[in-house]
Amino acid sequence: MILQEIINALWIMLPAYVANPAAVLFKGKLPIDFNKNFFDGRRILGKGKTWKGFFGGAFSGIVIGEIEQILATIFPNVYFVQFSQSQIQAFLIIITISFGSMLGDSFGSFIKRRIKLESGANALFLDQYPFLIISLLLYFIIFSSSFIKYLWNPVSLITLIVITPLLHRLVNIIGFKIGKKEVPW
Repeated sequence: MILQEIINALWIMLPAYVANPAAVLFKGKLPIDFNKNFFDGRRILGKGKTWKGFFGGAFSGIVIGEIEQILATIFPNVYFVQFSQSQIQAFLIIITISFGSMLGDSFGSFIKRRIKLESGANALFLDQYPFLIISLLLYFIIFSSSFIKYLWNPVSLITLIVITPLLHRLVNIIGFKIGKKEVPW
């Protein structure tokens, strides 16, 4: 039972875990904030948050989620769970989680700019959790019955809280080593 809850949590949130780092692969030139400053005089998000990265990351999460849904449909008796029995609702859940990841990442950048941290600066918790929190929040608000079914238990939530900074660090080190990130955090 515990192992199944751990697997379900990671499986359901995989689109968020893919979308967030995949944005780096798409880079882009046009910043989401259009190079504008907030009324505190600092950039709204920063140069690292681009439209191409935002949509490319979300699209990557959606692709992974759809692959997961197909696998869960083909192999129903394995550990994989479907996002929903309804393919339309499953697709909408995947979109919610993927775009939630990108919105959360952007929110983290917004907060970092407000506390006077530059793009790329290391910020404990602001680098690791906003993408997950916003994804979970949107998933809960829009698809609460699915959220409660798969994630509303201590094992799933603790798994996500513990694994997120570890995965984030690992993926960033890989991104740095392959030249896709300027810093390993």
